Amino acid sequence: MKKFWFIVYNVLVIPWLTLFFSFVSLFNDKVKRGYTERKKQNPKLIKKFEKLDRSKKLLWFHSASLGEFEQAKPIIQKIKQEQDVNILVTFFSPSGYDNSQKYPYADVIAYLPVDSVKNVREFISISNPDIAIFMRYDVWPNLIWELGNRNIPSMIVDATMRKNSKRKFPIIKGFHTSLYQNFSKILTVSKEDLIGFKDFKIDKNKLDVIGETRFDRVYQKSLSARDKKLFKDGLFEGKKVFVIGSSSEYDENVVFPAFEKLLKNDPNCVLIIAPHEPDLITLEKIENTFAGIEKTIRFSSKNNYQGEKIIIIDSIGILLTLYYYADVVYVGGSFKEGVHNVLEPAVYGIPLFFGPKIENSQEALELVKRGGGKIVNNKKEAYRMLRTFSNDPAERKRMGDICLEYVNENIGASDKIIAEIHNLLSVNRS
Repeated sequence: MKKFWFIVYNVLVIPWLTLFFSFVSLFNDKVKRGYTERKKQNPKLIKKFEKLDRSKKLLWFHSASLGEFEQAKPIIQKIKQEQDVNILVTFFSPSGYDNSQKYPYADVIAYLPVDSVKNVREFISISNPDIAIFMRYDVWPNLIWELGNRNIPSMIVDATMRKNSKRKFPIIKGFHTSLYQNFSKILTVSKEDLIGFKDFKIDKNKLDVIGETRFDRVYQKSLSARDKKLFKDGLFEGKKVFVIGSSSEYDENVVFPAFEKLLKNDPNCVLIIAPHEPDLITLEKIENTFAGIEKTIRFSSKNNYQGEKIIIIDSIGILLTLYYYADVVYVGGSFKEGVHNVLEPAVYGIPLFFGPKIENSQEALELVKRGGGKIVNNKKEAYRMLRTFSNDPAERKRMGDICLEYVNENIGASDKIIAEIHNLLSVNRS
């Protein structure tokens, strides 16, 4: 069946895929740049690889974009710190490629080639990796088939497969079966994901539940975040700090009135608001919401802080550090598209609450199940939750401890993945 799908893919899919990228690049500068730079990439790669000591093993990590690469970082960093190897990092998206140029643990950073037989063969011949590690889901058929043809081991890590995945639809399932069976190892996030992959008739010895490296990465980042000083020491002494992270207007319409009511009953509270998009219009809208009710101050003016109860974050990239100061966190996105990252506050052992739309986050679902996170559906429930957090420090600690325990239980996936990488390299060497 592999030969059949190879023909179907290269005769019917690749020509249209190439045409699609060519067409979209006429209207999208990001796609155009990525497509153009791929065409002229190989000569640059040849020079980069000529500078490497090729007596060392070359480990190739591929991520679709910057988000997936964050999950690869704890694996790469640990390997580079413990072993003398070369690391190749590739991306599908220009944003991932651009934002990772200064990543210190990569020896070569490149775009993944467009998935034609010619492009793939040239890329693998130039790089000649000893193993290929794919983060989560961004796998390309010709690339995987060619790695198999050359007996280069390949693996997917942080792999997920839902019961109702579209990859299991008729015809599409046959195609993906041919693809997944070529991998040397598929390391899943959960037992349910492993069961999902079994539907593709994969050798059970190729499947293992390892967990998710996002826990390792969040923990790793939190250690350095604790040392950053966003606010003066003792600034919030005697206060209860509530943080709203990555909020949209849908979250704010529910939480803001509840907090306004809370302040009337507990003047020792401070609200820090970190909007998902802190543009000028959003910042002014938040300020206008509290005008005449409570004084507000923007984070950029923190040196002029005079005890304002509401601090509005007008910069990006500091949310993980910001959570360090919180006693309670509301995680946004959960009243519209889906809740944002709940691990970043959970890593500090902080109780969480959020809106009802959390199906996109296994971590949020698990924290609700364990009792470390709570769902609110409206203003009334939000106020009740805030009052509980404000008046009951024992409950805050109980829920926070649950969150911390959950994170600690899941740290260590990177070590397990590295062990699997070594196993595959050893088997391939012998």
